[in-house]
Amino acid sequence: MKILSAEQLQKADQATLRSQNISSLELMERAATQIFNSIHAKLKGADVLFHIFCGIGNNGGDGLVLSRLLPEHGYKVKTYIVNFTDKRSDDFLKNYDRLIALNTTWPTQLKSETDFPQLSEKDIVVDAIFGIGLNRPLVGWVVKLIQHINASNAFVLSIDIPSGLYADRAPDTSDGVIKASTTFTFQTPKLAFFLPETAVYSRDFEVLDIGQDQLFMNESKGVAELISKNMIRSMYQPREKFAHKGTYGHCLLIGGSYGKIGSMIIATEAAMRVGAGLATSYIPECGYTALQTAVPTAMVVTDDNDNYIKAIDYDVEPNAIGIGMGMGTNKNTILAFENFLKKIEIPVVLDADALNSIAQHGDLAKHIPSGSILTPHPKELERLVGSWKDDFEKIKKAKEYSKRYQCILVIKGAYTLIVNDDTLYINTTGNPGMATGGTGDALTGMITGLIAQGYNSLQATLVGVYLHGLSGDLAIQTTGYQGLLATDVVQYIGKSFLNLFETKTPAHTENS
Repeated sequence: MKILSAEQLQKADQATLRSQNISSLELMERAATQIFNSIHAKLKGADVLFHIFCGIGNNGGDGLVLSRLLPEHGYKVKTYIVNFTDKRSDDFLKNYDRLIALNTTWPTQLKSETDFPQLSEKDIVVDAIFGIGLNRPLVGWVVKLIQHINASNAFVLSIDIPSGLYADRAPDTSDGVIKASTTFTFQTPKLAFFLPETAVYSRDFEVLDIGQDQLFMNESKGVAELISKNMIRSMYQPREKFAHKGTYGHCLLIGGSYGKIGSMIIATEAAMRVGAGLATSYIPECGYTALQTAVPTAMVVTDDNDNYIKAIDYDVEPNAIGIGMGMGTNKNTILAFENFLKKIEIPVVLDADALNSIAQHGDLAKHIPSGSILTPHPKELERLVGSWKDDFEKIKKAKEYSKRYQCILVIKGAYTLIVNDDTLYINTTGNPGMATGGTGDALTGMITGLIAQGYNSLQATLVGVYLHGLSGDLAIQTTGYQGLLATDVVQYIGKSFLNLFETKTPAHTENS
């Protein structure tokens, strides 16, 4: 699914009006009816009071349609007009007239703090104040209204996007954004729903198909693309009947230091679980027994040094290399890594201390082979690209880095972001239980193992990230969030492949 910008979505509306020969008022009715249908399917006429706060633009018009539809099915509704300016959209005015023609009680006009209604935590608040067209800071009393709604502890339902939140940039102030319990968003989710600083304003969202022009949607590149099961399924490379272990490549995992051999155990097993034909681990001498015992299916080559890697010297010919897991930043290790990077010609997967070494010695970045994959968590990314003022600037800097060094960046997080040149992908699998040591090592092993089998760098990254999160989603059904370990993620890799061809995707909730 594509994620479009606010400007693209507005153009999509216009394309829909032309191609379907309908009015903007009809499209508004269609959108609001979809919201009503979703609400009614969930509440089934429950005795609940709706407080609907309408702005004076088209988002407010959606709210007015909802104010008309809900009472028709027995729901109690109080409607408020947030009068922050004298200007009104035409469709707002038309729906206002429709509403007052049916009701003896007119909507309450809000013009200052003294007009704010009392809200109960038993009520449902519908936020239809601002939509994606918001383009300027809010006036003071409207910020107070948003704070009043947030403080009510009521269930808050936002239409299209929480008011005060922009689709494509950071909010002006954190105090002036609705904190929605859920958001009914039209046609495509918004980029702001997936970034750490802005996703907190909507705990959940539901995408409603309002029938926008499909040709326009297909031809628009969008600002990002969600990684879906169908996308990953289309990239899947099935096994050949007469294949052998050599068919599926040889991957080399390099890393480990005294006390951090576990990271290499996890990465090596993950590479094999994802289907690599052969795997070799290059580690310091201290880890030989542990790794050979924990992953008997892998081969082990050791450095001459006992506690850390001093020289990267191997006689295998790998199809893919992953490096950095638990490697440490001893000056001799960094020198060995520098020599390795200058000689290697195939794309590599760079993680953990490989990234820290590059950050400490910026000139190393120019030796990153084209097509390589870097897998930083946010702090590692900051060391690579510099600090940012907000998540939107973070993405901009990541794109610049990706272009400059012709590499793919995997920014790990609740929604892992994949940056390839100017293209942004967003992963939707995974859960909070995966915020535990070693899960990043598993991801590096998986991507490396996929490259070894013949997936190109981007395919391996997309498939690896999706299956990594999916393995975690499958695992928590047994372990719960708190009990999940990185080793559990590795154990569920096989089941994640099986799940690719099932119709259901495992769900995870806040209370799992």
